[in-house]
Amino acid sequence: MDERETDAAGHAASQPQSPLVPKSPNEALRPEKVPEPPRRSRHAHSQLVTFLNFVMTLVIFAVVLAIGGFYYALSVFQATGPLKTNADFIVRNGAGMTEIAASLERNGIISDARIFRYVGGTYLGEGKTLKAGEYEIKAGSSMKDVLDLLQSGKSILYAVTFPEGFTVKQMFDKLAADPMLEGDLPKVLPPEGSLRPDTYKFTRGTQRQDIVDQMLAAQKKLVQEIWTNRAADLKLKSPEELVTLASIVEKETGKDDERAHVASVFLNRLEKGMRLQSDPTVIYGLFGGDGKPADRPIYQSDLQKQTPYNTYLIKGLPPGPICNPGRAALEAVANPWRTKDLYFVADGTGGHVFAATLQEHNANVRQWRKLQAEQGKNDDTTGDVVPDPESVPVPQQK
Repeated sequence: MDERETDAAGHAASQPQSPLVPKSPNEALRPEKVPEPPRRSRHAHSQLVTFLNFVMTLVIFAVVLAIGGFYYALSVFQATGPLKTNADFIVRNGAGMTEIAASLERNGIISDARIFRYVGGTYLGEGKTLKAGEYEIKAGSSMKDVLDLLQSGKSILYAVTFPEGFTVKQMFDKLAADPMLEGDLPKVLPPEGSLRPDTYKFTRGTQRQDIVDQMLAAQKKLVQEIWTNRAADLKLKSPEELVTLASIVEKETGKDDERAHVASVFLNRLEKGMRLQSDPTVIYGLFGGDGKPADRPIYQSDLQKQTPYNTYLIKGLPPGPICNPGRAALEAVANPWRTKDLYFVADGTGGHVFAATLQEHNANVRQWRKLQAEQGKNDDTTGDVVPDPESVPVPQQK
């Protein structure tokens, strides 16, 4: 036996010999079991679990904190606000949520601009905005109340009122003096009679031109409506003539139950070819849209002054209206009473007495003179004061 054989034998002898166990054919065909992968050490497994637990704890804490913060902000958003008394608040055109929230907090209307901005933005949703305007915030209003109000656009409304019988110039003067309006008025006055006397509501900062546009459109619509529904036999040729005569009726009487009667007098005169002889037309011819000063009487000499509006001298209607008539005067002219009266004179009670003949009229005038004398109002010291500036005098001989 050589050395290699000895080593092999010795090596073989050192290895334990496993007995050979015969396998059945089925067992021989079965795949051998794959060995399991090496397991992580307990130390490495512990570090990963700890990290994941820490991250999950942070996430849960953040979620709880966010939910708690949201509900806190929501409770503050809906809670009674700090405002002690009602206050006005202005949202300018183009103002965003950040600017509005800061201004609300600065004015003591809300307690926290950030809560108003974030919760309010969520509450509003997409496509909704806060509207410009001036708002009255009630004392104790919550942020939600304030947001709802600013979103609604229900801002404070102001009003400007133009009485019937105002001239365009007088209306423009009133518009110019209103401190809540902004912007310039048209440099060229609209035609007399083209603005509707009424009350117009507006928000602070509305342009004066916008009010003028509303007045023009309203009067045009009104005149067209009344002209369409005029009496079938009305002796007027156009809506312009309707407005002109209505403006005279407007200045002659302020009593609702007299306008249609006064209109019948002037229409009867026009039909007979008589001069209208209306003192308000004389006044307009002398003073225009500014109107007669309160302390300036009408003198007898005024009735002889040549102006296009002096209906003591001209025949027919004047060239245009002498004021802006209201609905009542327009309707009175469009549908006048059916009378034969040609004259009227003041009766001392704010109204007038009417007459169909000159004889009746002269008797009414004498009665009026007597009443004036009894009241101490008959002042003829200047010699040219018209005794009764409100009456329709005796027509001139033709």
